[in-house]
Formats: sequence, C-alpha cells, structure tokens
Amino acid sequence: MTSVCFVCHGNICRSTMAESMFAALASRAGFSGCLRLDSAATHTDEIGNPPHRGTAEKLRREGIPLLPHRARLLTRADGEKFDYIVGMDRENLAWMRRILDREHWGKISLLLDYTSSPRDIADPWYTGNFDETYQDILSGLEGFTAFLRRTGALRKEEG
Repeated sequence: MTSVCFVCHGNICRSTMAESMFAALASRAGFSGCLRLDSAATHTDEIGNPPHRGTAEKLRREGIPLLPHRARLLTRADGEKFDYIVGMDRENLAWMRRILDREHWGKISLLLDYTSSPRDIADPWYTGNFDETYQDILSGLEGFTAFLRRTGALRKEEG
C-alpha cells in the first residue's frame, strides 16, 4: 500500500483539498484500496479546526466528497509512516525539512513538481481564489498519479 501525506501551512485549505480530491480520483480509477491518505500542517494556527468553508464549498460544487478532517500538525513520526510527503509551496517545503529527520527528506516533494509547470500553489486563505487552487491541485494530482503509475507505486485493485 502506498501512503501519501499532503502538507500546507494550516491544513484547512490546500492539503485538505488535495487529500479529498486524490481520494475521489483514486476511487474513480480503482486505486483507493492501494492508498493510505492523510494531510497535515506545518504550523499550529489551525490545529483541530475543520476544513475552510471555501474548500468545502469548492469540493461540493465539483461533486467531490470532503473527507472527515480536523487539522493536525506534521510530526517527525510522519517521516516513518508515509512514502510520499507532498507540500503545496516552497515555504511548506522548508518547514517540512525542519520537522522531518534528514533521512526522510527524499520523500518530500511539491505537488506541482509533478507537472510541466512546477511552482507554488497559492494559498486561498490569502487569495480567496479556491477555483484557481482547485485547478492547480487537479493538475498536480494528475501528474502525481502518472508518476506513481510509472514507478509502479500505484496499481489498480484486482477483483
């Protein structure tokens, strides 16, 4: 089973959106049984809070179920638990390296690094643009899925 943790600043907007979107994408493609998904924050600002209402509303409009969620902090132990730890921007990346042991840095990436346009995903907490965030995450998840298939980390469920 392949395990993925999506990470952003507060774990109520981008990482939560990515987790729910990837779960839906995996379910439709027949991959959900071979994935373990989670999301986490690099900062304590929102710990314990539910997803941002903008995230919940955008996912609802797109017909994507919002996974039950309360914001949590990325921990050193997550380096052991996850195969891939995927951040949303360079600031997240720097904090992920501060939190995780150096031996797990090879598991760290940014979501849009899996696309032909690597860049940060803007935080809709500040921009208010959940539509743009959704499109960036969708593009990143498509690239990430292709990467996982190429490397053999993702195979369709049998049966």
